[in-house]
Parts: sequence; structure tokens; C-alpha cells
Amino acid sequence: MQKIIKIALIVIGLISAVLWYFLPSGDFTIPEVAAEAANSSAMNFMFIITYILLGIAVVVAVVYTLKNLFSTPENLKKALFALVGFALVVIISYFLSNGEDLDPQFLTDMNATTSTVKNIGTGIYTFLILAIVAVVLMIVPSVKKLIGK
Repeated sequence: MQKIIKIALIVIGLISAVLWYFLPSGDFTIPEVAAEAANSSAMNFMFIITYILLGIAVVVAVVYTLKNLFSTPENLKKALFALVGFALVVIISYFLSNGEDLDPQFLTDMNATTSTVKNIGTGIYTFLILAIVAVVLMIVPSVKKLIGK
């Protein structure tokens, strides 16, 4: 399997090198040259290769993560516990944000609704709660270690 992956990567690298050669040269600040570069088939094909490789990386990461997650019941239990905890943090954050933190004139200027402001507040409170939990989880073991000695 590793030989196939190495060969595929070499082929993709060679195709990319050939496409690099066919890219338009010049200063891209000139609108005509930039338009030529944007409409270049070599550039489009390079983007297609990038999207394909990105898609493969995402699929492989998700598949191996799910495979490891479902391999043992303990891993699945830990993951479900973490998801439920995160959901609780989001729910608490939603109820903490009221959606009326901004000036009504600002809302009309930005075309924002109260629900949009409430969602933004939920995200901010979620971040703050998770940051506090992370700091506490870093400090508590250190303090325990100091007290225990």
C-alpha cells in the first residue's frame, strides 16, 4: 500500500511540476495578466488537484477517527461523554446570552437581528466557558502535585 501511495505522490508531483511550467508568467498586479492567470487551464487543474488531495485527506482522517472510535467501547463512551459535555456548555451559553447586548441603532446599521446577536453571544460564552475549563484543568493537577509532595 505504501508503494502505491509513493507512486501516486510522485505522479501528482510530476503533473504539478508540468502545470507550474505552463502557468502564465509576469506581474500579477496588471489586471489583464491576473485575468489570464485566473482563466489558465493549468491553474484550474492545479486547483482541482488541490481539492482532490484535500478531500482525500479529510476522508482518511474521518474514516480512521471513526474506526478508532468504534474499535473499543471505552473510546466511544469517552467521546459521547465529551459530546454531551460540550452540548451542555453550548446550552448554558445560549441561556446566558440575551441578544440585547448591543445598541438598537447598531443592529439596524448592521442589518443584524436579535437572534443573530444571541447566537454571537452564545459563541462568545461557549469560548469563555471552555477557556476557563481548560485553564482550571491545567492548574488543578499542578497544584495537586505541589501539595502532594
